[in-house]
Amino acid sequence: MAAPDPHAEIVSHHDKVLIVDFGSQVTQLIARRVREAGVYCEIAPFQAAAKAFAALAPKAVILSGGPCSVTDAGSPRAPEEIFTSGLPILSICYGQQTTAVQLGGAVEGGHAAEFGRADIEIVEPSALFDGVWETGKRYPVWMSHGDRVTRLPAGFTVKAVSENAPFAIASDEARRIFTTMFHPEVVHTPDGAKLISNFVHKVAGLRRDWTMAAFRGEAIKAIRDQVGPGRVLCGLSGGVDSSVAAVLLHEAIGDRLTCVFVDHGLMRMGEANEVVTLFRDHYNIPLVHVDASKAFLGELDGVADPEAKRKIIGRLFIETFEAEAKKIASDGKGAPEFLAQGTLYPDVIESVSFTGGPSVTIKSHHNVGGLPERMNMKLVEPLRELFKDEVRALGRELGLPEAFVGRHPFPGPGLAIRCPGGVTPEKLEILRKADAIYLDEIRKAGLYDTIWQAFAVLLPVRTVGVMGDGRTYDFVCALRAVTSVDGMTADFYPFDMNVLGRAATRIINEVKGINRVVYDVTSKPPGTIEWE
Repeated sequence: MAAPDPHAEIVSHHDKVLIVDFGSQVTQLIARRVREAGVYCEIAPFQAAAKAFAALAPKAVILSGGPCSVTDAGSPRAPEEIFTSGLPILSICYGQQTTAVQLGGAVEGGHAAEFGRADIEIVEPSALFDGVWETGKRYPVWMSHGDRVTRLPAGFTVKAVSENAPFAIASDEARRIFTTMFHPEVVHTPDGAKLISNFVHKVAGLRRDWTMAAFRGEAIKAIRDQVGPGRVLCGLSGGVDSSVAAVLLHEAIGDRLTCVFVDHGLMRMGEANEVVTLFRDHYNIPLVHVDASKAFLGELDGVADPEAKRKIIGRLFIETFEAEAKKIASDGKGAPEFLAQGTLYPDVIESVSFTGGPSVTIKSHHNVGGLPERMNMKLVEPLRELFKDEVRALGRELGLPEAFVGRHPFPGPGLAIRCPGGVTPEKLEILRKADAIYLDEIRKAGLYDTIWQAFAVLLPVRTVGVMGDGRTYDFVCALRAVTSVDGMTADFYPFDMNVLGRAATRIINEVKGINRVVYDVTSKPPGTIEWE
């Protein structure tokens, strides 16, 4: 008998939307908007869309934007069965263009392009923007196109126009096919989320049944069905993902879960103690705390290359986790058969992406490596249907303290990548103190939850300074704070200088080894990484 598929068990209860990905950098934002509207959705690359359409049995389909030109030979197309299914369809940018071509319209290049903010004028009412936009008025949207539709398929009418897009919105209302030249999924289209909500609820009639309360119960049942009477090991890092996964697993199977917390000595100040206290004392979850800091810092001694540091940390993590797993297997309670991982839905998307893309670069940079196949354990991935913000919502549903749920993201290699150059215990201690002061000032200013991520970096640079009556020759500390939705892009946070001033003054006065503080105002476009 085949093992139960926990993914299929969870999603089978919900109305579903399929998003066909043509390679847009913001396809994940479409999914986020659909999920925010309380509807479950999945993304499939266009090559696998026909298979996904048959397997998922969606009640609506969204076609994404993409970097290709519909006019090029061999450019991507949507499966024909989507158009013949009679299901509601929302086609965005490239999706609009391939919809037009596949249904008998025409697309041409060489016209004036539109990139960035544009205004559209509503010329006819439509179910897509019913209750949101009014005929005859103008509204801001975000455009990103070079080609444009020049002839609509039979049955389509124009609903909105812009200066360079005569078919900014065009639809066949009878067939429930809606197309937009702009991107409703991005925040730069202020009413875009309302349009997507209109599509899934008013047009497609889908239920608002994707909630974390519902997911919690479904996931617990799926875990119990998959694991049966078996034991599960969970690698606990103290971050949001692994913390939520651990509490969910414990609620499902109790003491048959054992968490292993490998302390590599690269955590933020007080973080290791917080993890142990919360999970061992508060939740009473079986937890093995391995202090491997001497081994990690010993092997990192003298290593400056960032990729070499990442590989050392990854290898040692695997070796340490594997050794602890063998000890647990010999405790007389039976060997653990399952390994729990904090895989999220963006990881699933990346694993089937048809292009490498910036997300793959970032993921490779931050991860410390997976566990070897020789461990021969079956995977339990209780969060694989969720985006990061949904994991936080689930954490709150499970009662995790806000200090854990709302914690800023922390990379797997820890402070090693925030200490460019060689890593030493002394430099790490300087960095921890500076980082703690910086975050303390951010919290005092009431900005912690407004900022997506903030941290200090100890630069491999020393400068001459004068403090009191003496000269100093100490490190430069850089402070970074960014706003972001998903970490793929980010912009620096525009601090009030008084906040930065207080943080800098405290760091210089209270942290021996730093005599200069700078603030990083670098934005992070797709494909860039943190500090290495």
